[in-house]
Amino acid sequence: MEHDLSPATLAELRRPRSYPAVSVLTPTHRREPDNAQDRVRLRNAVAEAKKQLETDPAVTRERRADVERQLDEALAEVDLTYAEDGLLIFAAPGEHQVWSLGRSVPERVVLSDTFLTRNLVSANAAESPFWVLSVSADRMTLWSGGGGRVAEDRTGGFPLTRDFTENFDAERQERTGDAPSTFRDERTRQFLREADTAMGAVLRERPRPLYVTGEPGALAVLDECGGVARHAVHVPHGGLAHATPEAVRRALQPVLRARAREETDAVTRELEAARGRKEFAAGVDELWRSAREGRVRLLVVEENYRVTVRDDAGDHLVPAAGGDLDAREDIVDEIVEQCLETGAEVRFVPDGTLGEEQRIAAVLRY
Repeated sequence: MEHDLSPATLAELRRPRSYPAVSVLTPTHRREPDNAQDRVRLRNAVAEAKKQLETDPAVTRERRADVERQLDEALAEVDLTYAEDGLLIFAAPGEHQVWSLGRSVPERVVLSDTFLTRNLVSANAAESPFWVLSVSADRMTLWSGGGGRVAEDRTGGFPLTRDFTENFDAERQERTGDAPSTFRDERTRQFLREADTAMGAVLRERPRPLYVTGEPGALAVLDECGGVARHAVHVPHGGLAHATPEAVRRALQPVLRARAREETDAVTRELEAARGRKEFAAGVDELWRSAREGRVRLLVVEENYRVTVRDDAGDHLVPAAGGDLDAREDIVDEIVEQCLETGAEVRFVPDGTLGEEQRIAAVLRY
């Protein structure tokens, strides 16, 4: 199952397909007893997709058989042992993908000439993905983080490794004065510079916040290199280049929590300042219009905010029940994706942060 949404991957998902491009969305659960029915709900959703394919006169028999085969293969790939809060299956002639999301999705099946990506985009924004570069004298490991998990990533040629050509005892050398530090050795410094250059290429391709872990000596040398690591958040913690993903996650957790608190405080101050400048908007109805007009500069959403609405003659959104005709269960995700499309910054904050701002608010461009 896929987790990591890069700009290139999103562009590929959004390109037009030969009809039908099928999107199957279903909520899932991380724990018992809520997850007991996940497998049944998923199978029912795939069965509904097949039913729609069979009854759609625009779908030829050959294409229907192809897409049904893709749906079956996708279903076989799903491992609900590692389920999160939502699951998304894309299937079209000759291809399929399965995405696990850390954000709930409405249960629905959509046949179109493009895949339905807004829930995927919203979930990715909510996860706040980041990079971790763990450095040591003989190994540079890249980790991909977000949504409470960390996994090793082999993008950009990582991990970088270096074999010592001699028995290098850094502690003895520092003790006897033969060398000032492991990381002052010129070959080690060159190794760190190579890692910094490789990390710069990764960030150009997939920009995210960067955290760098390592011994203080290694972090100091990276600062001197003047590359991308100099502007990263430094975490003085050695040993993580050879560690497990769980060890990296635990080491980063206090730093991430502190940074999240600082960023939430900064966002609330910015919203308050925008209110004084008359550049403030709140509520899904107002922000739905502002997002479509490209007026949103910063969108702020509470992490678990979901609301079902329907159009009122195209002018306003009004509350609706999930089963209502033309109900839009993912309007928050629509707003998030539209804002990202127009270059806005999107930030998710803890529930209860916005309160009177109706759980979703924005700073407007004009």
